[in-house]
Amino acid sequence: MEDTAGSNPQSLGFTEKLKSWLSWSWTYVCFIWFGMVLIMIYVLWSPLKLQETLTSASVFLNTLTPKFYVALTGTSSLISGLILIFEWWYFRKYGTSFIEQVSVSHLRPLLGGVESSSTTGLFASVNGEAEPRPSVSECKVWRNPLNLFRGAEYNRYTWVTGKEPLTYYDMNLSAQDHQTFFTGDIPQLRPEDAVMQKAWRERNPQARIRAAYQAIEMNHECAAAYVLLAEEEATTITEAERLFKKALSIAGKDINLLVYIKRRLAMCARKLGRIKEAVKMMRDLMKEFPLLGMLNIHENLLEALLELQAYADVQAVLAKYDDISLPKSATICYTSALLKARAVSDKFSPEAASRRGLSTAEMNAVEAIHRAVEFNPHVPKYLLEMKSLILPPEHILKRGDSEAVAYAFFHLQHWKRAEGALNLLHCTWEGTFRIIPYPLEKGHLFYPYPGCTETADRELLPSFHEVSVYPKKELPFFILFTAGLCSFTAMLAMLTHQFPELMGVFAKAFFSTLFAPLGFFADKMESFMPSSFWHQLTRI
Repeated sequence: MEDTAGSNPQSLGFTEKLKSWLSWSWTYVCFIWFGMVLIMIYVLWSPLKLQETLTSASVFLNTLTPKFYVALTGTSSLISGLILIFEWWYFRKYGTSFIEQVSVSHLRPLLGGVESSSTTGLFASVNGEAEPRPSVSECKVWRNPLNLFRGAEYNRYTWVTGKEPLTYYDMNLSAQDHQTFFTGDIPQLRPEDAVMQKAWRERNPQARIRAAYQAIEMNHECAAAYVLLAEEEATTITEAERLFKKALSIAGKDINLLVYIKRRLAMCARKLGRIKEAVKMMRDLMKEFPLLGMLNIHENLLEALLELQAYADVQAVLAKYDDISLPKSATICYTSALLKARAVSDKFSPEAASRRGLSTAEMNAVEAIHRAVEFNPHVPKYLLEMKSLILPPEHILKRGDSEAVAYAFFHLQHWKRAEGALNLLHCTWEGTFRIIPYPLEKGHLFYPYPGCTETADRELLPSFHEVSVYPKKELPFFILFTAGLCSFTAMLAMLTHQFPELMGVFAKAFFSTLFAPLGFFADKMESFMPSSFWHQLTRI
């Protein structure tokens, strides 16, 4: 084992040296290689009878009819057009060029390239000092703390529109959450628990509901089965609340079940208009289980307090959770911006601000908006209704479009209620992009914006939704190249078909001009070197 471990660094060192040598040779020796190729062609010009070959080739080309050139350019245009269509489809679906991706994947290791180190970014603290970034995946998917009820809300949308608001990937993540949350800590599974484990994995909603009833038949006090029925079979919030209360009465001491059911009951009360009751239930839940902060119950509480317009209580919650050491979210950042904007937005005027400058309170509000936009740049377009909203997914990606949809879906009404807040947002949010470094090699107030959000959001959001992408990706080089090649060859085919003689003259002039430097180089070499030297060299 020691010998093996000791030999690995040596082999790795040799590989790195080899890659470094290849990279160096490719960068600096390619010109020497090119010169040697030219010299070899000149040396072998006579032995290989290259002159006769070129002459016969030119005679053959002169005998070709214009129809051949029309067919040649037309075929080239067709092939490049097909490549363009494929490249465009691949870019729209995956956000990158297929040719570029394959080239980089296969050629970069040979040329000494290294993988992108974007995953080793740094936090930027408020005072500008760099802080080590936590070892958490950039594109970790989180449970949406405000996710809707499938039976009472998502399914009703499907009945009305015929569209599925949830993706299979999103529902599969929920199934894994439920399976782990409700049956993962049970040391010995009871028969009804085994049925429920299978029920969460079922793809068909009706199969899940049948499995829940089967578990209830096996044990009338199977709380997890009532939870599933409340989530998926209940067609109204009132019916879902009744089933959750039934599940709560038989949940026993299972902490996971108690937390989940109480939270959903609080959300039912919020949706049914009993907001003060919902706030009390959320506060009690946070006091009873203070270590479950990862469930983000405070985001439910913030939304309910905003509905009550209890802004002092909202500020108190933010003071506890808007800390640099805690994970941020769009709810935290934008709620903080809303409170500061609300204090000045009713009297804010862009014209007056441009004349007299921003006051201290206005500057604080603008900085809070910039901070929120830097964290999630997708939110403003939904709040300003520049982009249509959809139902939020059950899971979100922080700083992604999915989080923006979820936040705006529940908080747009609160921004509208604060007079002038949306106007202030409209006037200032785009200024954030002048502050953030480009090309985002480092963040300003947060760590660099992750590059994997688009792929994850496409998995979480339905196909009929146009995913918001930040930063806007420029068209890859190969799409532009194939578009130009397709257009150029199509133009050549059309011109050759319409003006065959003129295009023939143009082609001859073009190729003669193209090969003129090579002939000039050969003449210079002959005049520079003695003829006897070339004769002896060709004999060798």
